[in-house]
Amino acid sequence: MKVKLAKTAGFCMGVRRALELTLSEANKNDPTPLYTFGPLIHNNQVLELLASKGVRVLRSPEELASLGEESGAPGQGARIIIRAHGIPPQTRAKLKQGRFEILDATCPKVAQVQALIKYHTSKGRKAVIVGDQDHPEVVGLVGYSKTEALVIQHAEALASLDPDTPLVVVAQTTQDAVAFARITKAVRERFSDVLIFDTICGATVERQSEVRELCSQVDALVVVGGKESGNTKRLVQIARDSGIPAFHVETGRQLDKAALSSFKVVGVTAGASTPSWLIKDVVREIESIVSTRDNPAKVLASRIFKFLVLSNLAAGGAAFFFSFSAIQVASIPWTPAHSLVAALYLFSMHVLNRFLDKGASAYSEPERATFLRLHRAWLVLLALGANILSLWLAHGLGTWPLLALLTLTLLGLLYSVPLLPRSWSKGRSFSKLKDIPGSKATGEALAWVAVMIVVPILGAWAPSGLWAPKIGGWTLAGASSVFILSFIRSALFELFQVQGDLIVGRETLPIALGERRTMRLLKILLGALLVLLLVFWAAGLSGSALLSLLLPTAGLAACLWAYQRSRIGPGIFLEGLVEANFVLAGLIALGAWISKWPW
Repeated sequence: MKVKLAKTAGFCMGVRRALELTLSEANKNDPTPLYTFGPLIHNNQVLELLASKGVRVLRSPEELASLGEESGAPGQGARIIIRAHGIPPQTRAKLKQGRFEILDATCPKVAQVQALIKYHTSKGRKAVIVGDQDHPEVVGLVGYSKTEALVIQHAEALASLDPDTPLVVVAQTTQDAVAFARITKAVRERFSDVLIFDTICGATVERQSEVRELCSQVDALVVVGGKESGNTKRLVQIARDSGIPAFHVETGRQLDKAALSSFKVVGVTAGASTPSWLIKDVVREIESIVSTRDNPAKVLASRIFKFLVLSNLAAGGAAFFFSFSAIQVASIPWTPAHSLVAALYLFSMHVLNRFLDKGASAYSEPERATFLRLHRAWLVLLALGANILSLWLAHGLGTWPLLALLTLTLLGLLYSVPLLPRSWSKGRSFSKLKDIPGSKATGEALAWVAVMIVVPILGAWAPSGLWAPKIGGWTLAGASSVFILSFIRSALFELFQVQGDLIVGRETLPIALGERRTMRLLKILLGALLVLLLVFWAAGLSGSALLSLLLPTAGLAACLWAYQRSRIGPGIFLEGLVEANFVLAGLIALGAWISKWPW
């Protein structure tokens, strides 16, 4: 079944900011109790996850007194996170009196509305808030009003007010933009002195507009999000008002597959408090439904594509082809064993480390997590067999290639294994190699260089007497190209998996630097590689070798652009596109090499 995923589906900026702050605090080795003042977001699955990490919820100011007794001496109190919805100033004052450590995750957009209400009501205006009376954000907004605030959902609620009453009108940031425009029009017609501020978050407006547009392109719409989430329920209502069937689910298990099977194209969007792993899970479940209107050939092709990517056979294939391109650039005599060693080793490490490093994939890549769980036995056997075969092929290349690959295998397996006893690792930031920030992208890039450049060098120039490998300018050209391209590949995959990595406390590059800085770094690396390729070309690099590096560079740039602009969401399809760039590089080099044969 074809699925159209909304570009704006999932966390808004405020929710993402609040969750990242909470997870960062939860991942610290800090014994101080951690609370959120009220449920962090309206999503039961996320709240259950936070509870499993020791994050507790304070639901009312009355709980503060008992909390003060529990947390110990003054100044040593618990850490309390103010959620994205914000809180009334009176409640904030009580928190400060309790001398708790306050971590403010109030959404900047909500803080702006709070400031508007505080300022204009201090000038004597009456605050009118278009929103849901009991919503936490609205409760907080009312607290900032210096005059009696009025919360409405219809203009008729203002009928009892004197038309000369000076008003300041704002909106709950997740309100329906169309409904707010209708209400403010009526207010302008009745009241003579009114200031109106459209405080609906831009992300909310964009999300609602996209749903209206998406409804004209699909047969049905699935909205993923908490049953208590106001902005999610509004998306469902907008879809139903558009005249198409709309389904509101929290997880993939709640899908009505029988009803969905009658549709050919199904749209998917999500509320602002819905994490990416739940969206991916729902998309996976919908795609697995065989529609009565599906083309059987397309279904088969899609399943084969997913199998290759999920099993990491696509990664192994990318390594096989790309190694040929790298060896040609590095001017190293090539044999099929060189590319097979690279493909078998990298395939085995990808698979084995996914099983050794448990946790993140369940959140970042639910489809892959399910695949690995269902096919664990044969995947492990296949990976072990691939590793043994790579060592046997390396032995055929010589003693030094074998020793190099043995060392790489040991390092690869140790990457996700605790290096310190559990009792020693308590309170320490790093107990595994993977705990070092940025180690995954750097380690994978170095491994690609090792199996694609170093091992072939050691095999081509085996020691005779004194060991003196012959390393020239083209060797460095090949090694630098491999490192940069493989580093970009790995870091791009890490960008796809930020939420899951943050949940399990993994210090990947995007978490250490931030997503924006990581994107900037990857763009700089792509630019640097383009400059290097021009230098290599000026130095005499053949046209085919240049093309075999230039096209995947352009392809990775396109993938990065598509991801950043939300043209393609993170997932199996985008991962497959990234791997295809490396296959393309090898095919170009292989075609040029074959064309030189004396037929």
